[in-house]
Amino acid sequence: MSDNLQKSGQQDRSRINVHEEWEVRHWTEALGVTREELEKAVSEVGVSAEAVRQHLKRK
Repeated sequence: MSDNLQKSGQQDRSRINVHEEWEVRHWTEALGVTREELEKAVSEVGVSAEAVRQHLKRK
């Protein structure tokens, strides 16, 4: 399901959706990684932002 840009509620920053370009931009900047590194981390540990953060810290 894609994000509804008409909704003005707070966005869910606990999950990473690598299929949404704006989220990929946000997370690559926030985590200081490339798109490829982000996608690899998500594929290895899932979409939880906290799990991805922890995974990237270990590398």
